[in-house]
Amino acid sequence: MFDSLSDRFEGIFTRLRSRGKLTEKDIDEIAREIRLALLEADVNVRVVKALIARIKERANGAEVAKSLSPAQQVIKIVHEELVATLGGDARKLSVNPKPPTVVLLAGLQGSGKTTAAAKLARWLERDGKRPLLVGADLQRPAAVEQLKVLGERVGVPVSSTGSDPVEVARNGIDEAIRLGRNFVIVDTAGRLQIDVELMDELRAIRDAVNPDDSLLVVDAMTGQEAVNVAEAFAETVDLTGIVLTKLDGDARGGAALSVKEVTGRPIMFAGVGEKLEDFEPFYPDRMASRILGMGDVLTLIEKAEQAFDAEQAAVATEKLRQGEFTLQDFLEQMRQMRKMGPLQNLVAMLPGVPKELRNADVDEGELARIEAIICSMTMEERSNPTVINGSRRIRIAQGSGTTTQDVNQLLKQFKQVSQMMKQFSRVNKKGKRKLTGLPPGFDPSALGGPGGLKL
Repeated sequence: MFDSLSDRFEGIFTRLRSRGKLTEKDIDEIAREIRLALLEADVNVRVVKALIARIKERANGAEVAKSLSPAQQVIKIVHEELVATLGGDARKLSVNPKPPTVVLLAGLQGSGKTTAAAKLARWLERDGKRPLLVGADLQRPAAVEQLKVLGERVGVPVSSTGSDPVEVARNGIDEAIRLGRNFVIVDTAGRLQIDVELMDELRAIRDAVNPDDSLLVVDAMTGQEAVNVAEAFAETVDLTGIVLTKLDGDARGGAALSVKEVTGRPIMFAGVGEKLEDFEPFYPDRMASRILGMGDVLTLIEKAEQAFDAEQAAVATEKLRQGEFTLQDFLEQMRQMRKMGPLQNLVAMLPGVPKELRNADVDEGELARIEAIICSMTMEERSNPTVINGSRRIRIAQGSGTTTQDVNQLLKQFKQVSQMMKQFSRVNKKGKRKLTGLPPGFDPSALGGPGGLKL
């Protein structure tokens, strides 16, 4: 996500930290490099001009001149201005005091609108809400069937009864009241381009259901085109927010950095993967930290809290301390970790990770091979790997579709990790070791609270 832009910023700030006092010429040079980086990332020209003007005004002011560390202060200014450009504070969905709350989704065909509707429904379910999906897209063949399949996968009912989109939307509200559902997500039709018919249909549905939020779904990978689409919709339909899909595949970041400032509508959600669980609220401060290579610890913690069972984690920790951690425990922990999403995305959320590691290809297939090897073992072998002799290794390799060398390597690595964890637990019995190694110039306050996140 935004890899090319992050790399450019990392290079700029590395050179910046090597300097002591900053002159006006230094600041002009930094501003010019940031401008080029943003333009190459396909950020809207008006947005770039406004952002650079604010950065230069603040960097040339007293807050940098009086700072003990001018370089770090400039990085802090860039971070804060990026947050402002991305939307400032995170915007939440409105909640109607008289249920159901109605969310209308609009967008062009191919933007991922129907999938986004199902992802939003799943997210609301996990947040304790009771959503209903309404399939009002009667233009695209099989659109309603697609929504029903997705609704079944996320465990959310789908309503689509009526002869026209307006009637379908109205009937959906009635169905939600009948079923006691407190959120309604209306999936509307898209077109290959913006046209009068599309806008008239959207306005008719909007007037019929009076939505609490009208969200535009746009493909982040289309860059400036996504911004142009958002601007056109905002002028015609009373949008309250944006949903950016395919944000994980956007190496540049032009749409994310432009759409709020151009349209005045905040980005509220982002699709960050193909799976239905790869959907999250959009936090401008966290996204700015990712762009600047500061990581995103808060999102990482939230993902871990969702994926890991606290009781199981406590048991696993105690087993590690006692030296009783088995391959079965390892398998369960690995499965929970994989629920957090692709490892590549998790690595990018860690602060201070070198560019080479952040951009390295993580072989997800290796985890699948490890899982296959452990699943081919008996429970006795998983609990006590010392019983695994030569013939057992051959059987395990054949059962998992791997080689005996793969089995040997896993057993060797597991033994080394177990020994290391025993030593680590003995060293840290009297207290927790403080996590160090944050990158120079990293501003802990960006992670929340006056003192930042306590690690």
